[in-house]
Amino acid sequence: MSPRQWARDLAMGARFAVTGGREGWIRMTLTAVGVGLGVALLLLCTALPNVFAARQKVEDARFDYTYSTKIQPKADNTFLIADTDTTWHDDDIRGRLVEPEGRRAPLPPGVDSFPGTGEMVVSPALRDLLASDGAELLRERLPYKITGTIGESGLIGSHELAYYAGASGLKLTAFSPVHRLTGYGDPDATPGKTDPVLLLMVLVVFVALLTPVAVFIAAAVRFGGERRDRRLAALRLVGSDSHMTRRIAAGEALAGALLGLVTGTGFFLLSRQTLGSTEVLGVSVWPSYLDPSPVLAVLVAVAVPVAAVLVTLLAMRGVVVEPLGVVRSAKQRRRRLWWRLLLPLAGLAMLYPMIGKGRKNGDFNQYLVIGGVLLLLIGITALLPWVVEAVVVRLGKGTLSWQLAVRRLQLSSGTAARMVNGIAVAVAGAIALQMLFTGTQSQYIKATGQDPGRVQMQVDFSDRKPLSGVEREFAGTKGVRAAVALAISQYGDARRDPKNSNGLTVGNCTALRELATLSSCKDGDVFVTRTRSHYVSPSNAEEIAVVKPGRQLYIDPSYGDAAERGIEAPWTVPANVRVVKARKDSLEDSNGLLVTPAALPAKAAPAVVSRGVYLRLDPSVPDSREYIRNVVARIDPLARTYSWSATQEDSKYTSIRTGLFVGAVFVLALIGASMLVSQMEQLRERRKLLSALVAFGTRRRTLSLSVLWQTALPVGLGLVLATTVGVTLGSVLLKMTRTPVAVDWASVLTMTGAGAAVVGVVTLLSLPPLLRMMRAEGLRTE
Repeated sequence: MSPRQWARDLAMGARFAVTGGREGWIRMTLTAVGVGLGVALLLLCTALPNVFAARQKVEDARFDYTYSTKIQPKADNTFLIADTDTTWHDDDIRGRLVEPEGRRAPLPPGVDSFPGTGEMVVSPALRDLLASDGAELLRERLPYKITGTIGESGLIGSHELAYYAGASGLKLTAFSPVHRLTGYGDPDATPGKTDPVLLLMVLVVFVALLTPVAVFIAAAVRFGGERRDRRLAALRLVGSDSHMTRRIAAGEALAGALLGLVTGTGFFLLSRQTLGSTEVLGVSVWPSYLDPSPVLAVLVAVAVPVAAVLVTLLAMRGVVVEPLGVVRSAKQRRRRLWWRLLLPLAGLAMLYPMIGKGRKNGDFNQYLVIGGVLLLLIGITALLPWVVEAVVVRLGKGTLSWQLAVRRLQLSSGTAARMVNGIAVAVAGAIALQMLFTGTQSQYIKATGQDPGRVQMQVDFSDRKPLSGVEREFAGTKGVRAAVALAISQYGDARRDPKNSNGLTVGNCTALRELATLSSCKDGDVFVTRTRSHYVSPSNAEEIAVVKPGRQLYIDPSYGDAAERGIEAPWTVPANVRVVKARKDSLEDSNGLLVTPAALPAKAAPAVVSRGVYLRLDPSVPDSREYIRNVVARIDPLARTYSWSATQEDSKYTSIRTGLFVGAVFVLALIGASMLVSQMEQLRERRKLLSALVAFGTRRRTLSLSVLWQTALPVGLGLVLATTVGVTLGSVLLKMTRTPVAVDWASVLTMTGAGAAVVGVVTLLSLPPLLRMMRAEGLRTE
């Protein structure tokens, strides 16, 4: 067959598709919408590499830290900058205090001019937040006048909360949070080696999210198949052979796919603009970030029409189009199982060599991972038609609605399976990913040793604060039940370069009881702990030997290589010093010497540095954390405020999981929309049949229930198959990462329930059109 003949027949099919009257345009519209939704999501996925690269580029460009302890000299092109990050409810706010030291000091990315003292430039999202009605506490915390807006080049997303505030008199020391820089960016940054298991997660996430999209596109190009095949029978009457008929049918599908590409591009451009002004699960981007990779975009543009032609030709192999009709309603030959098992078995064979590899034996072979996971998921689309046919052929007895549904499924089990293929593939991929994330989370979520039931927030100050003043500030703060303030200092057995030296912790009796077990305590007491809570060598014998009653020690001794001399305050160890036992859950581990404020000489007061405050909150006060952050900002704008948590997650692991959730939202939306379009197409195909049954006296309730059964049976079978394949794939992935295989059945049921919920919503939305199609007008024909 010559290429010219192929082109002529495909063009003829395309003409039939666009000149087929109202029915043809409805069919084309359904196909275009179904394909377009898939194309839009594929184009969004092709833009993901650019999204990651663009966000990282902004992060690198605005990098404003230095890890060197050497202080750079002041110059005309230097500036001081300090981190003042904060949190508003659950949203992080990136904050910086900036003080230019010369006329040539570089501006932060996205900023046109330095804000003056008491002024700030903010991101558009923070500007809107500060102007909102419920942000009084945040406006109190950021009492700066807004004089400008940070541009796109200085923000990683349209909804990022960030500001640069002008400052003066920032103090620069070797270990202060203030840095002197000559520019932004990290020229020495080198990409670190990524964990092989995390790379495996990324690959599986992409395959599991994109495979349902491809399945739906393949199903969408077959919309209107039954009507199309009956129409093609007329072509046989005018002399076309079976091969020409198939090519014409492929031309119709090609026209729908090309229109779907155009529609999908429109959906993508609309989504691109919409996503630029919205936030999904805490992640936002700029529209310019969502520019698809040219190579991947061309691949989508070529793959979709080619897939439409191939799928149609493959589907036509099971249909005999004759001049007098279509032979598809006769009893079909039973589907064979053996070749359908080859796909999942081949997928398992590709993954098998990597079982037991773990993270210490190099990266996983990405081609084997992609191929193996893809074959296992695609295997569902081959197995599901056989499963549906094998089950429904044995069904029969029941109510009238049940019999109508079963008979319809027996006549067109392949059509029913096509509707469910996408949801089954999506659920199987979700179950496998859930097992992988759940099984490996212990490797990326570590226990912090913190007890959120005991302490909810911690404050670390950037500079010395008087202990008594700190306690007073927090004692009257709204939402604070208790404040434990601690201070630290150093002591030695000589004024300068002591042979024996160590740290000491200062606090009132309430605070010291959070560190050690004290039978009694009053201001003026001194304690030395016999043990320490988390040290490898818990014994504190050396320190006990140094801290003897009546011995002369010195608070804050001097050291020869220190830039500044210490206070060198003499201190005689009191006679009431007692040896006590440290608490296993002590708030501090660094010091074994515990001192109440009255036990220290007045000269040592400047050497006692407030280490921080541990806070217990009143849960009945909804904004207690915001009140605390406001107090901290007033006392020390450079202080760090932490919320205690029992666990801490790896940032890359968290990013991948967030990406999975965001992708799952879009895929589920696509599944619902595509299934609704498919359901509308199926109902439209059977409109005359439904109207005829109603005209002969069949109750609408019976027909509605039959349509429900026609959806529920394939969905139930598909979810059972998806659970089986998903658990199998998840088990293999866990074995590949050398993680014990454990099935979290609650999560499996949740994933399955989510798939069933999408189908349920689609079924409910299709009921009003179903009731309209049962009217007598459905018998009208042209």
